[in-house]
Amino acid sequence: MRINVIGSHMSGERNGGRASHARPRSSAASRCLAGAGITLVVLTAAACSSAGGSGTGGATASPSPAAVPSGPASSLEQQYEQVVARVLPSVVQISTSSGSGSGVVYDTKGDIVTNAHVVGTATTLQVDLASGGKALAANVVGVFAPDDLAVIRVRNGGSLRPASFGRSAEVRVGEVVLAMGNPLGLTGTVTDGIVSATGRTVSEGQGSSAVLTSAIQTSAAINPGNSGGALVNLAGQVIGIPTLAATSPQLGTAAAGIGFAIPSDTVASIAGQLIATGKVSNSGRASLGIAAQTVADASGQPAGVGVASVTPGGAAARAGIQPGDIILDLAGQPTASVAALQSVLAAHKPGDRIPARLSRNGAESTVQVTLGSLTS
Repeated sequence: MRINVIGSHMSGERNGGRASHARPRSSAASRCLAGAGITLVVLTAAACSSAGGSGTGGATASPSPAAVPSGPASSLEQQYEQVVARVLPSVVQISTSSGSGSGVVYDTKGDIVTNAHVVGTATTLQVDLASGGKALAANVVGVFAPDDLAVIRVRNGGSLRPASFGRSAEVRVGEVVLAMGNPLGLTGTVTDGIVSATGRTVSEGQGSSAVLTSAIQTSAAINPGNSGGALVNLAGQVIGIPTLAATSPQLGTAAAGIGFAIPSDTVASIAGQLIATGKVSNSGRASLGIAAQTVADASGQPAGVGVASVTPGGAAARAGIQPGDIILDLAGQPTASVAALQSVLAAHKPGDRIPARLSRNGAESTVQVTLGSLTS
C-alpha cells in the first residue's frame, strides 16, 4: 500500500505538508489536518439499584475507592514516568518568524538538534525550555537538508541538560517508545506507541530535497509541532527525531499510527559534523552531482529528470552526462521525477557503479555512473 505523508512540524520553510512523504508542521501545516474530522464520543453508564428498587429519595451510594494498580501494569507506568522525568527537560520548543517546532539538547555547549525544515531560512531563533522561564536566543550552527537535520546553539546554554542518545542500529520492532515534543503548541507533550518497522526509505516531497533512509516507523502519534523532538525508548535514550506523519492518499486525511523518525545513528553522525565544521563532508549518501528538474511529456505527465547543470568533476560529469540530457532511469529504476531519482540514489552508496539511461536530442543511450558522496 502506498502512503502519502503530511508534515506535522512547524513551518520554517514551506507551507502545507509534503508530497509522497512529508514533515510535521505546527501553524501552517495544521491546515493539513483540518480535513480530518475528529469526533469525540463520550459514553456514560446509567446507574441502577441492586435490589430491584429505585432506592430511597435522591440518595446515591458512594463509589468504592479505586484499587491501586499493581504488578506489570504498575511497573510499566512507573517506567513511563521515569523516562518522561528524565528526557522531557531536554526537549525544547523552537520558534522562528515562520512557526514553531521542537528540538533536543545535544551537548553541554548549548547545541540543539532539530529538523532542517524547522529552522527553514531563519538565522536567529527562540528556544523555550520545558521547565518554562525566559526564552533563550539561538543561532544556526549548520543545516543538512538531504537528511532534514540542523543544529542550533543557544547562547550561554551551559545550563541545558543534554539528552542521552542510543544506537538506532539496535532498535527492535515491537519496542515501546515515547514521542516527546510540542504538537500544536502544547509544550511538553508525550505520546506512546511501538516501533512498527525499521529501515524505511521515505521521500518528504513537495519541494523538499530530503529523502530519509533507514527511517524508524512508529505508531506513537506524531502531530504538527512534533518535528525535531525526541523518539525515546524505555531506557530513556533518544533513538530518533520524529519528522513525518502519514496521510492516506485516497482520503487525504491523517493516517493514524503511521509516523517516521530519523534514526539516532544518522543524527549523531550529521550533528557531529555540523557542530565541528558547520558542514557535512561524509554523509554516507550517494550523489549524482547535478542540478535537475522534472520534465513533462506532451500530456503534462512527469517523463524524466532534466539536467540543468553538472558539477565539474562530479559523478555525472565523469560519466559524460551533459546539461540538457534527460535521465529516464537510474540503476534500472524509472526516474519520471526528481523525487523518484532521489529515492533511487537513497538506496545506493558512494562508489556504487550503476547504469543511467538518457535521452539527448531525442536519441537514447546508457552510460555507467560511479556515484559520488553527497556533501553540504
